[in-house]
Amino acid sequence: MLSTLLKRLAFRLARIKYLNRWIIFGIDVFASVVISILAYLLIVYVTNIPLIPHYILALSIFSALTSIFSFLVWRVYKGVVRHTTLPEVWRIGAAVLLKVLLLLFVVKLATDGFSSKQLLLGFLTDLFATTTTLVTIRVFLINIYNQLVSRAGRRPSRILVYGTDSRAVSIAGMLTQNYLTSYRIVGYLTIGSIYKHFRISGQPVYFIKDIESFARIARRTEVQAVLFPSYKSAQEEKDRLVTYCQKLKIQLLVAPPFEEMKNGRLPQPKIREVQIEDLLGREEIKINLEEISGLLKDKVILVTGAAGSIGSEICRQLTHFPIKKLICFDSAETPMHNLRLELEDKYPGLNFVPVIGDVRSKDRIDYVFRNWHPCIVFHAAAYKHVPLMEENPCEAVRVNVYGTRLVADASVQYHVEKFVMISTDKAVNPTNIMGCSKRLAEIYVQSLSIAISKGEVKGETKFITTRFGNVLGSNGSVIPRFREQIKNGGPVTVTDPEIIRYFMTIPEACRLVLEAGTMGKGGEIFIFDMGEPVRIADLASRMIELSGMEVGKDIEIKYTGLRPGEKLYEELLSHKENTKETPHEKIRVARVREHSYQEIVPEIDNLIKLSSEVRILDMVKEMKLFVPEFKSNNSQFEKLDLKKIEI
Repeated sequence: MLSTLLKRLAFRLARIKYLNRWIIFGIDVFASVVISILAYLLIVYVTNIPLIPHYILALSIFSALTSIFSFLVWRVYKGVVRHTTLPEVWRIGAAVLLKVLLLLFVVKLATDGFSSKQLLLGFLTDLFATTTTLVTIRVFLINIYNQLVSRAGRRPSRILVYGTDSRAVSIAGMLTQNYLTSYRIVGYLTIGSIYKHFRISGQPVYFIKDIESFARIARRTEVQAVLFPSYKSAQEEKDRLVTYCQKLKIQLLVAPPFEEMKNGRLPQPKIREVQIEDLLGREEIKINLEEISGLLKDKVILVTGAAGSIGSEICRQLTHFPIKKLICFDSAETPMHNLRLELEDKYPGLNFVPVIGDVRSKDRIDYVFRNWHPCIVFHAAAYKHVPLMEENPCEAVRVNVYGTRLVADASVQYHVEKFVMISTDKAVNPTNIMGCSKRLAEIYVQSLSIAISKGEVKGETKFITTRFGNVLGSNGSVIPRFREQIKNGGPVTVTDPEIIRYFMTIPEACRLVLEAGTMGKGGEIFIFDMGEPVRIADLASRMIELSGMEVGKDIEIKYTGLRPGEKLYEELLSHKENTKETPHEKIRVARVREHSYQEIVPEIDNLIKLSSEVRILDMVKEMKLFVPEFKSNNSQFEKLDLKKIEI
């Protein structure tokens, strides 16, 4: 019972963030005064001068006053004790030096009872003894804190940090300084022996040359995980260290990009496990935090489709900026409930409102805009699954075209500053209903933006479209599907051995959406650099290998054939389109043919009418007439292309 109470007490004390600064200040002043008195007693003892009691009282007062002044000037009391570093030690030394010089000056003026040698002895004793004592106090408090943490029953995971560069050391430093973290650094890993016998921040540097040497180090250090300081470092080691860890059942961790750290630091590093999407070979995408912060500061932001893969990540990214309020709008109840719980748990200071609603409901959309007057809208609500939309084309038009139109029109009516729409590479030379519906949505918002800029439509909203390819890890994407199939023992199903796709991670895509929203002036379609295309079959093989199994031996890959509306490769731009550069190397602007808003509105009205009446063939015919590059592939609607050619 007593042991349990002590543990609880230790745990509560360990959770105290900082010791009150004035307590530290009082301890420092008291210690400084005591050292000054001891210095005087040393002078009396060494030089055999008579002890004068009232000198001790006067010296105590003078020492207290000079200490208070010096410590206030150098602010030594403001440092967090458990994070004391070398610069803090220098600050303490400078403050003590100022105190001793002032005290020496006061003593010299107040009395002639000391010779120069006696004053020098007192000066040096006070200087070094006070500095040593204040530093010792801090070391003592750090050790007490560590003991409290250890008694709180915490057993952090023992990890090795890969690399010895500044980023690796910085990430390790964040973990080391945060004593309530669940990780403990036990050393650094490097390839080759150049840093053999070196130590960094008191921890040894281990070098490896093969899996045997790594296994020996792992056993010696009892390591449970290897931390990569960046996605790029994990990518570079995917065929070596990553493979070693997989074979030895050692956890792989990766630190987040610095862009995700609030104010350039993390109160507690959000370390997570390495995923397959971290190993695709693309460098980290950097964004302009200052410009985005300037755009979003004190603004009410609306995210439609907020509970989806892209929408929820946009919400997470927005938490890093000083927004006024976040409106999360989605029709999916359970995903919205989960998003709400996540935001409340991870971002308790975030002012957000979860709203259940459908983008096809004009009244519900008007309610949202009328009540909260968003300044910026990120429109991520959409139906996106190609085979499903091929089977339900009217719903694709009602959500992706009609829903977009309602949100866009409300944005103009309620004076939204910027409207950023999430589109897809499938809108380029579409071969399926989903891609064509997104192209129609692009055409509507772009023509509306142009009409506003020309004064043909009254409004001030700037409409921006962002177009990118497949997003790894999103709902329904190949990664979760492959992972589930591997978990169930296979087979892993791939539609065609030659099918390729451009991939981007969810955080990458959302960072670029924010960047494009910042730089957009209205009417642009931004194209994201998706890197090199990836063969889906190679992706499946890699996932099987990362699971510690062999292709063909433990897990089979089964080819099922292309699905309706699917093509072997996706493209970000049609051959009729050109692009121009932007200030961001990963973002380009597409030059597309412009449409007259007055001419397309009747066409959109007709498509919406046909979709609401579920006149499927008539609606698809109109889609193909309006978007002539739309040619169905492996679909029931191919006959409409043949019929049109015959006509």
